[in-house]
Amino acid sequence: MFRSVVLGSNDIERSKAFYDAAMGAAGFPPAERNYRGALVYRRDGAMLIITPPLDGEPATAANGGTIALTLGSEAQVKAWHDAGAANGGVSIEDPPGVRTYPSGRLYSAYLRDPDGNKLCGAYPIPE
Repeated sequence: MFRSVVLGSNDIERSKAFYDAAMGAAGFPPAERNYRGALVYRRDGAMLIITPPLDGEPATAANGGTIALTLGSEAQVKAWHDAGAANGGVSIEDPPGVRTYPSGRLYSAYLRDPDGNKLCGAYPIPE
């Protein structure tokens, strides 16, 4: 449904270290730089873009917002989480593991990126 998600960064090089590691563990190639110097991660026609805010104001995290990435396996979720935590991210909520919802079971993990954005890596467990 989404073509792109854009997150602000106050330190693009710090964000590149975090996102290249976390997204690399999830099977993404390193970021491309667009014409403004933003980091662009692409897969299946979708983009995650990390950029300093265009209005020149500081980047802030959305209170209550979460960006969830569908990943290919429980091992990939764990690798994504561990790579992000080792590169400036902060592990939040419960450790990586199975969560049960009315819509089904997910293996998921949560991180905050270096600018405080809340991210989730999730693998829908087949029934």
